[in-house]
Amino acid sequence: MSGGLLVAGTTSDAGKSVVTAGICRWLVRRGVKVAPFKAQNMSLNSFVTREGAEIGRAQAMQAQAARVEPTALMNPVLLKPGSDRSSQVVLMGRAVGEMSARGYHGGRQEQLLSTVVDCLEQLRGTYDAVICEGAGSPAEINLRRTDIVNMGIARAARFPVVIVGDIDRGGVFASFFGTTALLAAEDQALIAGYLVNKFRGDVSLLEPGLDMLRDLTGRPTYGVLPFTHGLGIDEEDGLRVSLRGTVRESAVAPPHGEDVLRVAVCAVPLMSNFTDVDALAAEPGVIVRFVDRAEELTDADLVVVPGTRGTVKALAWLRERGLADALLRRAAERRPVLGICGGYQLLGEHIEDEVESRAGHVDALGLLPVRIRFDREKTLARPVGEALGAPVEGYEIHHGVADVRGGEPFLTDGRGRRLDGCRSGAVWGTHWHGSLESDAFRRRFLTEIARAAGRRFVPAPDTCFAELREEQLDRLGDLIEEHADTDALWRLIESGAPAGLPFIAPGAPGARA
Repeated sequence: MSGGLLVAGTTSDAGKSVVTAGICRWLVRRGVKVAPFKAQNMSLNSFVTREGAEIGRAQAMQAQAARVEPTALMNPVLLKPGSDRSSQVVLMGRAVGEMSARGYHGGRQEQLLSTVVDCLEQLRGTYDAVICEGAGSPAEINLRRTDIVNMGIARAARFPVVIVGDIDRGGVFASFFGTTALLAAEDQALIAGYLVNKFRGDVSLLEPGLDMLRDLTGRPTYGVLPFTHGLGIDEEDGLRVSLRGTVRESAVAPPHGEDVLRVAVCAVPLMSNFTDVDALAAEPGVIVRFVDRAEELTDADLVVVPGTRGTVKALAWLRERGLADALLRRAAERRPVLGICGGYQLLGEHIEDEVESRAGHVDALGLLPVRIRFDREKTLARPVGEALGAPVEGYEIHHGVADVRGGEPFLTDGRGRRLDGCRSGAVWGTHWHGSLESDAFRRRFLTEIARAAGRRFVPAPDTCFAELREEQLDRLGDLIEEHADTDALWRLIESGAPAGLPFIAPGAPGARA
C-alpha cells in the first residue's frame, strides 16, 4: 500500500479524531506502516514528543494507534486558545507567539501551507500510508482561501476525502449533502464518500436514506459506525467540557475495597490537559466529575485543580465562584488537594506574570510554599523520577518557573533530591502532566488519599492504564474493521478518489473559491 486519506467532518466533534485513530489501528494490524497527520490543530490538550516538541494530544493518541512514535511532523501547527479571539501559535513543536484570528488568517497561510505540505511529504516518504485528520468542517466557505487543514491539504496532496457525520446530533443527510455542495468543483472531485458515526438502532431503517444520498451526490457511504460508549479518549477541545454531572465512563466499575473515592475536578477557564484525570477514572471505584460550584467540593475525597492556559484568569474565576475559599477550608482541614501545572501554580504564594496575562504581581492561594515567575521560553520536557517510592514518568508544558521555598518534596530523582513540585500537609502540586498514568505511583497516591479521607478504598492491584488505553485503541480498530467497507477504504488509500465524481451545483458563492 502507498497513499493516504483525509478524514473530514460535517462539524467539529463529528468523530474525526477517533475515526482517524481507528483507521490507523486497522491498517497497522494488517501490516501497513501508517502515520497520522493533522496539519493544523486547535486544542488545549497537548503532548510533548521525545524530541521535545509540543503537538496535539489527539495526534499522540493516533500515533499510539498506529504503533509509532509521535513527532512534530504529525501536527506541524498547533493553536492554543488564550481567549475567544487569540491563540498561541505553536509551529513545528515550538511556541512562536500570540496571534489574533484575523492576524493568523490574514497573511501567513502560504508559508504555513508550504510547511505542512513539506511535513506531509516527509511522512509519505517514510510510511506506507498517511491518514490525515481535518478540522471543523471543510465547508467553512469564509476560510477556504486560507485553508491548510481540510481541502487545502487534500488538494495539495491529491488525497481522497471521506466525510464523517454524527447522526446522533440529527440532520446528517443534510450535513453530508450541504458540505459537499458548498465546495468548489476541484474540491468536490476529491470527496469520495461518507461515514456515518454514532448510529443507534436498526441499520436497515437507515439504508434507504443512504441509497437516496448516493443518488443525490453520486457518492457512497463507506460505513455506519454504531454509538459506542467510552471512546472519547484524548479529546481535543478543553473549552467544551460538559460540566455538571460529568462522570467518566469507567467510574461505574465496582470498588476493589469497601468504599468508593470521589474526585472533583475544578473546571477552570481555558482548562488544558484535563486528560490527566483519565488515569484516576480508570481505577475501579474512583468516580471523577468536573465541577464549577463550591458546594460540589463538599463530598469530594480529592479535589484536582488541573492545568490551564490562563493561570491568573483561573485564579480569579476560583475566587469569584467561592471555590478558592472552599480550597482554603479543605487545606485547613487537611483534606486532599492536587494541583497540576497551572493548578499547581495558583496554589502557590504569588505569581509574577508578564507573559501569559501580563498582570504582573498577583497573590495566589498560598496553599503551597511556591513562588511562580512566568518565563517567555516554554518548558517542554519528558521527565522521569520517583514519588512515594514508585517510579513516575510525565511531561511538562509550561511558562511558569517555580521557586519552591519549603514543604516536602513531591517528585524526586530517586535519591531524595527534589525534581518538581512539593507537598504541604494534604496539598500536593506538580508541573508534570501524565504522572498519574504511572500505575504503582497512582496506587500509592490513592491509598494516601483514601487514608486522609477516611475511606476504606483499596486500589485494584492489577489496573494497568497503558493496557486499558491499548484496549480502547483496539476497540476503535474493531469499529472500522467490523462496520466500515474496509476494501473500499483500502482502494481509496491506494488509488485516490474515483474519477468522474459528479459536481453538485450549490448556488452559493463559496463553491466558486
